[in-house]
Amino acid sequence: MHTIDNKWLTLGEFEALFSSGKKIELGGIAIEAVQKCRDFLDEKVKNADRLIYGVNTGFGSLCNTAISADELGTLQRNLVISHACGAGEEVPAEIVKRMLLLKVLGLAHGHSGVQLETINRLVFFYNENILPVVYQQGSLGASGDLAPLAHMSLPLIGEGEVDFNGERVSGVELLKKFNLEPIQLRSKEGLALLNGTQFMSAYATYAVANGKKLASQFNIIGALSLDAYDGRLNPFQDNVNVVRNQVGQIAVAKFMRSMLAGSEMIQREKEHVQDPYSFRCIPQVHGASFDTIHHCSTVVEREINAVTDNPTVFPEEDDVVSAGNFHGQPLALILDFLAIGLAEMASISERRVYKLIGGTRGLPAFLVAEPGLNSGFMIPQYTAASIVSQNKQLCMPASVDTIDSSNGQEDHVSMGANAATKLYRVIQNCYSVQGIELLNAAQAMDFRKEKTSPNLEALRTAYRTKVPFVKEDTYLHPLIAASVDFVKNDF
Repeated sequence: MHTIDNKWLTLGEFEALFSSGKKIELGGIAIEAVQKCRDFLDEKVKNADRLIYGVNTGFGSLCNTAISADELGTLQRNLVISHACGAGEEVPAEIVKRMLLLKVLGLAHGHSGVQLETINRLVFFYNENILPVVYQQGSLGASGDLAPLAHMSLPLIGEGEVDFNGERVSGVELLKKFNLEPIQLRSKEGLALLNGTQFMSAYATYAVANGKKLASQFNIIGALSLDAYDGRLNPFQDNVNVVRNQVGQIAVAKFMRSMLAGSEMIQREKEHVQDPYSFRCIPQVHGASFDTIHHCSTVVEREINAVTDNPTVFPEEDDVVSAGNFHGQPLALILDFLAIGLAEMASISERRVYKLIGGTRGLPAFLVAEPGLNSGFMIPQYTAASIVSQNKQLCMPASVDTIDSSNGQEDHVSMGANAATKLYRVIQNCYSVQGIELLNAAQAMDFRKEKTSPNLEALRTAYRTKVPFVKEDTYLHPLIAASVDFVKNDF
């Protein structure tokens, strides 16, 4: 059991908690903060002599429309059901579960005015793996991720659908199954649930974690490709990288040296004095992506520890502030940036594949013993090229766009949700390209008499238990699929 008590949670700690399968609970500090805020808000509503946005008013451009005290609960319920306007593909289960955890973390700070009962219901959903059905399209990334978070919140009030134990059930059926009553939302609660950046943040945490995994594996597979291509070690030595003084570049060069230590191939005499950029510039290209991931990680870590709904309640200052913490611009920019950083590693990876199948440096054309009769690995490179091209299209920044909404009240939005869902596709594409490079690198290395390093030989041995050497033309799709599965799950 992990206790949430409003302590700073690093991104590493967040990932460890999420992947551990541990259940969560609110600690005493969080409970006190939440209850204090709710009590303050109840008193504020009771003695209200002015309009407080989202508490006793309508929403968006209806912010000046007063709502009577006996209709505040209805107002919040109406908000949730009216905003559940998602479209498109369903959000992957892992992302939905991240949304639940992030929403609990955000509300637990005690600046949102929700009931303890509401947060505890979200905790219950997370612990029991009850995952609301959420759709990818609908958020503008400002005023919070309204539509996705509305779908996430519907089952709290007995609406919508959830996936539970391999079945899809309605919100009503779910509550009956567990003998639960629908949450009766009180003033501001619907807004607290729907405002916030948890849809974007859920994708962002996933993207940073997988970005780090991809970066490490692109380095390892790149090292195997370099050795299979009979590449040179000189571009990776310490002095030439240190004088550039880029942190990521220095780290990648050092890592590559460690991966290639003890290789017979790397130590043999070279006939060529220089390698193509796709090999020689691995420290510079991969290193820049490394730095990008680090920067994005910093922004995301701040966001998962933040309060991002609106208005924000400060009981100790007797203040309810209507501002813009729901605006997703910080995330929108880094989600676009991260997509570019990851796509570039896939792009240079495809170029290494292209060189490996070129029939140079003692390797057979298309990495097959009898080219001509066999096409060998000609077409996997086409596949990688197609995927890399799609990544370029997906890397068109979403954050440069905005569309006026809510009768002009919400006149600049981040489009961070679109940046998030595009980035998710870029990540899946990167795994596919990575699988194709490993397929080619392992095949190329099998044509060499000399061995690569012990580290890379261990990788080849593990890989060959899943993907065999190709002697002659065969149905390659299953091998590519197995290779992609290997880089996702067996590395």
